[in-house]
Amino acid sequence: MRGIMLMAYGTPRTLADVEAYYTDIRGGRKPSPSQLADLVGRYEAIGGTSPLIQITERQRDKLQARLRRDGSETRVFAAMKHSPPFIKDTLAQAASAGVDEVLALVLAPHYSKMSIGTYMLALDAANAALPSKVRVSYVWSWHTNPLLIQAWARRVNRARVGLGNGHSLIFSAHSLPERILAQRDPYRSQLLETSELIAAEAGYKDWSFSFQSASHTGEPWLGPDILDHLQAQFQAGRREFLMAPIGFVSDHLEILYDIDVECRRWANDRGAKLVRCESLNDSDDLIECLHSIAAENGFA
Repeated sequence: MRGIMLMAYGTPRTLADVEAYYTDIRGGRKPSPSQLADLVGRYEAIGGTSPLIQITERQRDKLQARLRRDGSETRVFAAMKHSPPFIKDTLAQAASAGVDEVLALVLAPHYSKMSIGTYMLALDAANAALPSKVRVSYVWSWHTNPLLIQAWARRVNRARVGLGNGHSLIFSAHSLPERILAQRDPYRSQLLETSELIAAEAGYKDWSFSFQSASHTGEPWLGPDILDHLQAQFQAGRREFLMAPIGFVSDHLEILYDIDVECRRWANDRGAKLVRCESLNDSDDLIECLHSIAAENGFA
């Protein structure tokens, strides 16, 4: 039996789970009290948790229903890298249900060894621990999928209503350590390629790109940082900003806090207007995109 593993980053379900979640992200090292308090405060600011797990489960259920409408017997599973349901446990569940061939699909379109690569390593480790290994096919990136580009272009065009002709379209994605560039990692170039395709589809010639959500690790991270970029554009005379966080699929902390709280606070403090495109979440156009990826790989 064939199965599809939809994999997302994870999130604490409650504030009481934040420490365990943060510890898992840090490879088993507990955060300091100040680090923990900072992350707890961010989750408190968005209501105590993010909806990432629930959204991913809806994506799983809707893709499953879409496959069944076509008569496919492929099973769809949802797993998290840093919180339950973990990749290891979900793969074991799939194997016990009779799945012997898996399509590994991370719910992030752009490849980096430090992001997508770590999901695949976690899946490989989980597979090695099974009594009988499953065959795994990997989706390394899907950043130019036409349905992805069209879905984002529609969101850009919906969100621009009410903005003036001189507004600034800014694409964004999660930053990573700058050292990936020396390793010829394709992450940044894939993000810029996606941005260019969306801008063309939506009819924009003037757009820019920035990174967000960098961690404080003591080393340089990819930039420009979104707040620095907004400030530079503000100083250049821009007053209306349209944010398209194309590096992300679903609403979670990096959307609901880093953009909806921090970036909007920056805009409000300066009398500027900042609008964000809605996320793909479990929308029909995302499900069609995921279905097309399954079909391309023989899992539909």
